[in-house]
Amino acid sequence: MLQLLTFLATLTLSFNFVSPAYAQVPVIRIDGSSTVFPITEAMAEEYQTMKRGKVRVTVGISGTGGGFKKFCRGETDVQNASRPIQAAEIKKCEEKGVRFLELPIAFDATAIIVSPKNTWLKSITTDELKKMWEPTAQGKILLWSDVNPAWPKEKMKLFGAGSDSGTFDYFTEAIMGKSKSSRGDYTASEDDNTLVTGVANDLNALGYIPLAYAEENIAKLRIVPVVGGPKSPKKNEPIIPARKTVESGEYFPLSRPVFIYVNEKSLAKAEILEFTNFFLQNCPTIVPEVKYVALPAAAYKIGQDHVKARKVGTVFGGHTEIGVKVEDLMKRESAK
Repeated sequence: MLQLLTFLATLTLSFNFVSPAYAQVPVIRIDGSSTVFPITEAMAEEYQTMKRGKVRVTVGISGTGGGFKKFCRGETDVQNASRPIQAAEIKKCEEKGVRFLELPIAFDATAIIVSPKNTWLKSITTDELKKMWEPTAQGKILLWSDVNPAWPKEKMKLFGAGSDSGTFDYFTEAIMGKSKSSRGDYTASEDDNTLVTGVANDLNALGYIPLAYAEENIAKLRIVPVVGGPKSPKKNEPIIPARKTVESGEYFPLSRPVFIYVNEKSLAKAEILEFTNFFLQNCPTIVPEVKYVALPAAAYKIGQDHVKARKVGTVFGGHTEIGVKVEDLMKRESAK
């Protein structure tokens, strides 16, 4: 999927450069998370249609981490992010004089996926995920039975996000308790289609991908319920990721808000201010269309108020937090 989306984005860019007149229209530059890409790409298409070629929007996919590198150098106007900005990234932005607005746009969940042929893995606990994925598992935890003696004595094949991905950062923080803490002997990719294909075709494979991509490929995959443990609202109950369980916080700890960050200086340009407000106004309809969980309407109104007032900064203190619920996010945004 990611390769196809990247190809289409490149093709669109190439087509746009055919016309010298079109090439001189204002350009809104966006990059970052592949998880957030479907939302932003849909917004870009709708906005460009509305503007009838008077504004061009480019949307790149270099991962949350890779995108923040560009954003904090002032190379992009908008940053797609599947986790909050981190302390080191804030420092980079400060060094370059980049002030930003943090705008939550949706909730997402990380889905644990297996092949439909796998009929024995009914659910998985966060402790089992940790035992499977932690750094010390590399070269040692190789069989399914190494994780749980009740599971087959077959070699596991693991698939997950690459290290520049916000999904990777969040998954490792949620499961291992430390961002970027992971075994390295797995198939890592920023291309979710690669992960889907790898898991779908192998009885002994397991992976993690954004829920929207899992639902898009549900005919090829099976989503495994997760037991969140003592900190979960449902404790020892297996929970399947879905809109209801994400909104309620029951799908713990793998639910999270996703964001766009907007360069404050960029908002001085009429087209970027207009696009940002257009984005927030259309989230209630477009976010569900691309299989993500929309925030309450009030959240987008708060976002628009923050844009109007130029409320810069982050409510997350430069680190990722696990288990943030929609209602918690709303309280923070209201108090910002």
